[in-house]
Amino acid sequence: MRRNNTEKLGDVIMKLLRQEGLETPLNQHRLVESWKDVVGPVIYRYTTNIYIKNQTLYVQLSSSVIRQELQMSREMLVRNLNSQVGAQVISDIMFY
Repeated sequence: MRRNNTEKLGDVIMKLLRQEGLETPLNQHRLVESWKDVVGPVIYRYTTNIYIKNQTLYVQLSSSVIRQELQMSREMLVRNLNSQVGAQVISDIMFY
């Protein structure tokens, strides 16, 4: 017997997360975790700290050369990181 009002489990979980206000922190965590996949292991080695505050991703880098290179690719990185998560989580990146 098949019911007409069934929903996918993933959809139900996302509704619950949204209702409880947990969707944004979850997406932020997923975005921070995807940093390594987006920039690659070489650049990731120079990343010392990364966090999100007010829709801005703050990335601390130990190499000024890499910092300058990434600064020129900020818009592309924002698009790639957001698409990796599947949501508009950040609008800017600050490198320090």
